[in-house]
Amino acid sequence: METLVIALGGNALLQRGAVLSAENQYQSIALIADVIGKLAKKYRIAIVHGNGPQVGLLALQNLAYRDVPPYPLDILVAESQGMIGYMLAQQLGAFHPAQPVSTLLTRVLVDSQDPAFQQPSKFIGPVYQPQQQRELEQQYGWSMKLDGKYLRRVVPSPEPKKIIDIAAIKLLLAQNHIVVCSGGGGIPMVEAEHGLSGSEAVIDKDLASALLAEELAADHLLILTDADAVYRHWGSPQQQAIRSATIQELAPLAVADGAMGPKIMAVSRFVQRSGKVAHIGALKDIESVLIGTAGTSITP
Repeated sequence: METLVIALGGNALLQRGAVLSAENQYQSIALIADVIGKLAKKYRIAIVHGNGPQVGLLALQNLAYRDVPPYPLDILVAESQGMIGYMLAQQLGAFHPAQPVSTLLTRVLVDSQDPAFQQPSKFIGPVYQPQQQRELEQQYGWSMKLDGKYLRRVVPSPEPKKIIDIAAIKLLLAQNHIVVCSGGGGIPMVEAEHGLSGSEAVIDKDLASALLAEELAADHLLILTDADAVYRHWGSPQQQAIRSATIQELAPLAVADGAMGPKIMAVSRFVQRSGKVAHIGALKDIESVLIGTAGTSITP
């Protein structure tokens, strides 16, 4: 049986601009739970979910109660893994009760000297109006950047180096569990004097998905988002969906733009190192994206 790694964007699980509610997330997950359960009859499946909106919400809730010091981001990432993983397991179980599903808190090693710690770039949390920037930065000490026409908080996003809990993931996949793992890119860990220590960061889930697929020797990597494909000339009258392309053809689009660029970078890395095909597409088109009739297929 082949192995499939599915990366679900945090914004795909919670549509941009929607209320950050449990009900809205359950509704989004329900749209794909049946399909993923059916795919599990053909593939061993590992699911990596994003957590940008969710971990940002946890951080806001964390700040609201002032009698306790705020929890650091690594703990909030762990909380988001449990929360979203639970919701995925619930919906998958509702559609396919006989299919075992396990959610695994997953630690991922990063380099404490990664330049990303000095250059926050990862968007988390809800969107704000641009005119609120000074107020939010003064009130919370956040770094803020524009995400499209809206303002969002940004945090460090170091590159993932190793999936620390890979052995447990492999054991569960071997027992035909759908494994929800490396959520939010994984809990960021750095090597410290007395072992591993959590770090104040949120890892890019697409890069973590590519690393997971590589370490699992997966046959397929499928990145699902709220866009239906990679486009040439995006946002212009000449925009055109790219159905299939090589790593070299997509290289000009593989930039750290906070949007589609990191996804292209991630799948290109997997394709280059594995020699296998990867896919980017919309959550609702998951089956069609996997067979190449929707979304974008990336080849060596």
